[in-house]
Amino acid sequence: MNTNRQTAVIKGNNKESKMKITASNLIRWAGLAGMFAGILFIVIQPIHPTENLASVTTSTWAIVHYLTIAMSLFGLLGITGIYARQVKEAGWLGLAGFLLFSLFWIATTAFTFVEAFILPLLVTDAPKFIEGFLGIFSGSASEVNLGALPSAAPLAGGMYILGGLILGMATFRAGILPRWAAGLLAFAAMSTLASSLLPHPLDRFLAVPMGVALAWLGYALWSERREKVPTPLQIRKVNGGARDESDRI
Repeated sequence: MNTNRQTAVIKGNNKESKMKITASNLIRWAGLAGMFAGILFIVIQPIHPTENLASVTTSTWAIVHYLTIAMSLFGLLGITGIYARQVKEAGWLGLAGFLLFSLFWIATTAFTFVEAFILPLLVTDAPKFIEGFLGIFSGSASEVNLGALPSAAPLAGGMYILGGLILGMATFRAGILPRWAAGLLAFAAMSTLASSLLPHPLDRFLAVPMGVALAWLGYALWSERREKVPTPLQIRKVNGGARDESDRI
């Protein structure tokens, strides 16, 4: 009976250890996704084509928007890993920042999907719609009714600012990941407010600090090495060995 019980305990401990290792590895891989998102966020800014009708059918337009979709998905995975690594320490503040920032990346994916796959098909049939859609981001007035779309973009921008700021503050307070990177995340989100002072598309370069912050936090997750927690059986073996040595003395 004792042998069977010990075998069951060993199997349970091994299973728990494997689950912990798997969760740790998933968070590390999420960190790698965050690194890719940050790098792409920086690379995309200087090569993004001008938002006008003539650009929509170019190969540069397609490539940049495919990269943006990848960046958004990597960003979503990356901030999920950032939050998961410090879920207890970040508290409700971290949860609020994570949810808001996640909604921004989801909205970016949706908008970019339209720009990459739908707008090029409408160049001939609905050029005014395309110009109006692109005007949402460039600040140009639309000649057609776009419904709720013009209000959706500022809403996504608010999620970017508040989500990045709150998640950065929560990460800084948690102290698990580099605080300089967390502070840069919060600063980068707030610096977006200065976009009104810069002409478009120069305001795109305000995204560079955010890219650096995401890549930095992602690297911190990817490069992190955590000590394995000993199982109860290992602790008993160590204690048992210590008792044996004391008995010999």
